[in-house]
Amino acid sequence: QVGGFAWENCGDRMDPVVLQSLSVAPDPISIPGSLRVSAAVSSSKTMASPLKAVLVVEKALGDLWIQLPCIDELGSCTYDDVCTILDNLIPPGTTCPEPLLTYGIPCHCPFKAGSYSLPASDFILPDVELPAWMTNGNYRVRVAVSSSGEELACVKLAFSLQS
Repeated sequence: QVGGFAWENCGDRMDPVVLQSLSVAPDPISIPGSLRVSAAVSSSKTMASPLKAVLVVEKALGDLWIQLPCIDELGSCTYDDVCTILDNLIPPGTTCPEPLLTYGIPCHCPFKAGSYSLPASDFILPDVELPAWMTNGNYRVRVAVSSSGEELACVKLAFSLQS
């Protein structure tokens, strides 16, 4: 599917963390602009530090998909410790930002097992200076999250960007 938002779980059925639903509007996503997101996730296992996330980001060039490199923490990057990154973004002890706070969605490790759902919520996408290679186009992203070598979750996304 080219030029439309799509998602799927890519882990095996034993992965403890599974994306149940995800919707994003508008399509294509506009930067800057407003993004409406709703999602539901279930986890049968607490996710604790160290949490590793591996991203593979591809962009369509004609009929080819080109893997984008990791530049300035953007692109096909490996983040060895997501928990620390979250602590740096949102200092521990401060409340989680909205709308996470309202819906009881944690923003720090450990993430307890359970079901989390985010009803349709609006996020403002600021006019960030994106590198030229990250502007308009169709993208595929694969995110795999693991802890101590065990895969916890794997999700594939496809979306279009318009800036």
